[in-house]
Amino acid sequence: MKKEESREFAVQVKDWIEDKNGKDIVVIDIGDVSDLADYFIIASGTSERQVGAIADNIEEKATEMGVEPKSIEGLRTGRWVLLDYYDVIIHLFHEEERDFYNLEKLWKDAKRVEL
Repeated sequence: MKKEESREFAVQVKDWIEDKNGKDIVVIDIGDVSDLADYFIIASGTSERQVGAIADNIEEKATEMGVEPKSIEGLRTGRWVLLDYYDVIIHLFHEEERDFYNLEKLWKDAKRVEL
């Protein structure tokens, strides 16, 4: 994806997370500090079930748009689900896991994006 397309997809993902009442959504532009992707999206759910529902919603809506993930990890446990869409990588955490791993601190040199 081009950077502009990645940003548009990130906006869509943020909306899909909000549709399932995801919490504390943060979008980080990592493109200037890493070749890994253009954007990280980090969000929380209050239960394993909610985290799974958010992940399922993202996968379903992206597939409807013709966008398939490179990989999906962690669906079985629902504590930390990673959806890798190449230039947009989504981290969905159970609240406790998010506090423990604190990815926002790890990527503190990247800029947060208000969408």
